[in-house]
Amino acid sequence: MRSTVVRQFRRSRSAVFGLLVVVVFLLTAAVAPWIAPHDPIALGLGQQLKAPSLEYPLGTDELGRDLLSRVLWGARYTLLITIGAVALALLVGTASGIYSGFLGGWSDTLIMRLMDILLAIPGFLLAIAIIAALGVGIVNVIIAVGVHAIPVFARIARGATLSVREQEYVQAARALGSRNSRIMLRHILPNVTPPVLVQTTLQLATAILTASGLSFLGLGTQPPTPEWGAMLSAGRTYITSNPQLAAIPGLAILLVALGFNLMGDGLRDALDPRLRR
Repeated sequence: MRSTVVRQFRRSRSAVFGLLVVVVFLLTAAVAPWIAPHDPIALGLGQQLKAPSLEYPLGTDELGRDLLSRVLWGARYTLLITIGAVALALLVGTASGIYSGFLGGWSDTLIMRLMDILLAIPGFLLAIAIIAALGVGIVNVIIAVGVHAIPVFARIARGATLSVREQEYVQAARALGSRNSRIMLRHILPNVTPPVLVQTTLQLATAILTASGLSFLGLGTQPPTPEWGAMLSAGRTYITSNPQLAAIPGLAILLVALGFNLMGDGLRDALDPRLRR
């Protein structure tokens, strides 16, 4: 089964391209302290808005800081927020969906109505409201972006659980006296994992756009932290004179979001037998 999925994934050139893009940016974030040519927050007196050169390959920003170094370090902060938010949504949403779908009854009704309330609020507005309540900062952005993605994982996990819980092997485990927690971990979770895994990759693209949007509005990471959304916001002032200040972080956001989407589409096709060629 695993070899079939890998083989099917590799057949999709777009999926492989998306995976390569994501891996490149993850490696960049991991080694940023060692490959960045300058301190990303060090001010350069007399070096403001320099054109690209050997010393500053992408030029400098309005405060004389090396743009290349800030983009490399920005990968760390942007991907940290994105992965942290999706991990939060994945854990809470999947656990809630499995618990709700397996046990049913009043707990199912309560959890699903709560998810309906969260889904009724536009995701970006919900994130802004959470930031307004908690304050700005990296941790609060992770919470805000993660909470707005929880209902998606909860509904997918619940739907998969409802289709599995009536299977004969689950009923046999119940008849043998297995605890509900053991059944959910050993029999329900493995069957819920494929659709949740696909949603995770797709949700990463949405999360990076939401997190960057919050930083663009000044509600995410605060100066002088090099984060792509905040860099894009600062660079828009110089879009005519120094377009690279906004274009480069914007292009980085676009490439990562595209990579996650292409990888998610390929993974969905590989895991779904109906879509295999």
